[in-house]
Amino acid sequence: MSIFSFFKKNKSKEKTKTLPQLLNELKQSSDFANIQFETRGNHISIYYFDSLIDPKLLQQNVLCHLQNDVPGRSSLSLDDLQQILPVQRIEVTDNVETIETKLLKGFAMLQLNENKRRCALINLASENLGLRPNNDSENEFSVVGPKVGFVENIGTNLHLIRRQLVTPNLIFREMTIGSMSKTKVVVAYIDGITNEQTVQTVVQRLNDIEFDIVFDNSLLDQMISDNSSSPFPLFVSTERIDRVVYALVEGQVAIFADGSPYVITGPSTLFHFFTSPEDYYLPWILGSFFRLIRIFGVMFSTLASPIYVAVLTYHYEMIPKDLLGPIIFSRSNVPFPPILEVLFLEITIELLREAGARLPTKVAQTLGIVGGIVIGQASVEAALTSNVLLIIVALAALASFTTPIFKMSNTIRFIRFPIIFFAAFWGGVGIVFAICLLLIHLGRLQSFGSPYLVPFYPLRRKDFVDSLVRSSYSGTVRRPSYLRPRTFWRYDPKKAKQKKDIDE
Repeated sequence: MSIFSFFKKNKSKEKTKTLPQLLNELKQSSDFANIQFETRGNHISIYYFDSLIDPKLLQQNVLCHLQNDVPGRSSLSLDDLQQILPVQRIEVTDNVETIETKLLKGFAMLQLNENKRRCALINLASENLGLRPNNDSENEFSVVGPKVGFVENIGTNLHLIRRQLVTPNLIFREMTIGSMSKTKVVVAYIDGITNEQTVQTVVQRLNDIEFDIVFDNSLLDQMISDNSSSPFPLFVSTERIDRVVYALVEGQVAIFADGSPYVITGPSTLFHFFTSPEDYYLPWILGSFFRLIRIFGVMFSTLASPIYVAVLTYHYEMIPKDLLGPIIFSRSNVPFPPILEVLFLEITIELLREAGARLPTKVAQTLGIVGGIVIGQASVEAALTSNVLLIIVALAALASFTTPIFKMSNTIRFIRFPIIFFAAFWGGVGIVFAICLLLIHLGRLQSFGSPYLVPFYPLRRKDFVDSLVRSSYSGTVRRPSYLRPRTFWRYDPKKAKQKKDIDE
């Protein structure tokens, strides 16, 4: 069966839902609430998503007026609600599609026992539920795209996701973790897309946690990790809404924790940490180019200093004759071997980074600029290091900042030092040996049971469309196969390839 017939067949098989079927489907999510009570001889049921409505509007404009007796009125009908409730928009309908759409937009559905097919839709949507004025993404800044990020309030974060994914298949599973903190944790996924085994794995690992207090999602990240001894992050921790929405649509699982402005998504691969949301807001050629620049920057940041140590310690013959003179002249007064020279500058850079991260923003900027210039110039003049190495270390430090995810940036900073020691002991052979050990370690890593180096290992050719480079949207119609999604196709590729220009 072709791709095009697949979409046509699925569309022809769609059946109209009944109202009980819709309610049973929505009840799978923990944020779908139901209130039932008796008033004026009627049994009233109110259904709504508590992550989308304003609870004050529900209490003041609906519950208070329905529970109060109205003089001269012994019964209640749906048509009387407009006269009783101080709400402008009340719509009475029996159309299930309309009910589903309104519920996902922040409406509450009120149902009377007199007619279970007809119901009233009351607008209680909250536009600024717990939003603060400075909830911009600070550590994952991008020039193009939305700037709104998550906050510490989990209710606000779920509200932001519900507003972006208007689908009844978005499921929230709520649980409590921490014997003393009782932290509210929510697992989010899209039913019908995300693999059920992945969801069960995440829920089981969270339920197996025995800890006294959970402050942040970073603690959960370490507790549910497949390998807690690895320096590499196995799950993407992000503060950007668009990154989480895209992960859910692909078939991943998102984990929210109350009190944390970061959200964990997984299963993740190594290439997810070099992917920026800007890649998808720019033309695919530019997005692919910038992604390759980031990958090259990480490789340069990791190997620049070790190669300098190996070449100047064991492999002088590799230096071109025109470059050999300036290098010898720059190191003529340096009394230390290359390994000590490199360690001195690398540790100095790390000290400046840590000091800048702990100081106020304005002071940190001054320290980074002035401290780097003063210390670097003084080190060269004092013959503690060569000016060539100073340039290499500065470029390596600059290249390490191209990583979009902060946790992967820390990993790159760490693995540079073991490779430097391998280069000092065995030269180029030591660098090759260190890289082999690194690849073996990466090949054994898993994220929620999914290989960490996919699509390279194991080889998945169809998943190369969004790994090293980003293909056009007409080429990304399939979800990644390593996620084992229940639905592989994201949209109709035939319509995605259609030209929008019309010849007149």
